[in-house]
Amino acid sequence: MTVRNGQGQRDGGRAHPGGSAVALCEAYDTALLDLDGVVYAGGEAVPHAVEALGVARAGGMHLAYVTNNALRTPGEVAEHLTDLGVPAEAGDVVTSAQAVARMIADEVPAGSRVLVIGGEGLRVALRERGLVPVESADYDPAAVVQGYGGPEMGWGRFAEAAYAVERGVPWYASNTDLTIPGARGIGPGNGAAVEVVRIATGGRYEPKVAGKPQPPMHRETVLRTGARRPLVVGDRLDTDIEGAFNGGVDSLLVLTGVTDVAQLLAAVPEHRPTYVAADLRGLLVGQPEVVAGGGGGYVCGGWRASVSGGELVLDGTPGEGADVLDAVRALCGAAWSEADRAGGGVPDAGKVLAQLGA
Repeated sequence: MTVRNGQGQRDGGRAHPGGSAVALCEAYDTALLDLDGVVYAGGEAVPHAVEALGVARAGGMHLAYVTNNALRTPGEVAEHLTDLGVPAEAGDVVTSAQAVARMIADEVPAGSRVLVIGGEGLRVALRERGLVPVESADYDPAAVVQGYGGPEMGWGRFAEAAYAVERGVPWYASNTDLTIPGARGIGPGNGAAVEVVRIATGGRYEPKVAGKPQPPMHRETVLRTGARRPLVVGDRLDTDIEGAFNGGVDSLLVLTGVTDVAQLLAAVPEHRPTYVAADLRGLLVGQPEVVAGGGGGYVCGGWRASVSGGELVLDGTPGEGADVLDAVRALCGAAWSEADRAGGGVPDAGKVLAQLGA
């Protein structure tokens, strides 16, 4: 597979989803897998994730777990994965805590104190880089860093961050995901906590961010995995898919997390995945071609999608048992191409989404 030059790729963005004649687990040597909303949600495995990852691993694909969640240590994440039926070791896990710790260590003297607003994963990562985690802005920290601290994190921790930022202490964030999927639904993520501090300090300061989609996370992942033909697998357009775009690598969006079909159809160029699948079973199969047809339409699996009067239209002759995701892929081609042609804006998808029950 080519990087950034595959089917459907235009300068600055993808015109339609790509195709693969072979299973994705054979086309790529390493899967860089997001965790929340991809492998698990809350404390439970996402349906089909355990079985699909087992087959991909048995076929020779290296599995690396890349998460913006800085709460837990790589060892704790690996233990959780193993308990779910996905064997993993600490070295298989890359976290935004590790990425932001490297960033801070590159910019402050060795042995510096760092105010931590987050969980143990962040503290361990800082210690690994020779830095000293502290809990108060009064300890003269050289930096303040925010990472996801879990639902029990109190407002007093955000106050400590605000005190330090107001004093001019350099501010870092492991990531800025506004939400995080859990077993009971979508909850506030570290990005929401960062916004609390931003608002409290009058919007005058900006943190340096390490996690997806920023380059430091991609650098950390490449350094730790040694991947040559990686495939980023995620559920978020603005972190996983944009991170792959920024790193110049291919991506697979799975629809088990925060992104729905309407958001996918409205994706801006840097948020358009190479491939789309319902869940991680998409690693085990190829991807159908999305072919440009006449009149600006796109065809996939017997479905034909086009734009008429500012609305997406779906027709064609799909066979019995046709995959509805083929319709989604065709619709992506029609919607993305029309948005590119018009210089922005999104065709109305209301009718086709109702047609698909999406």
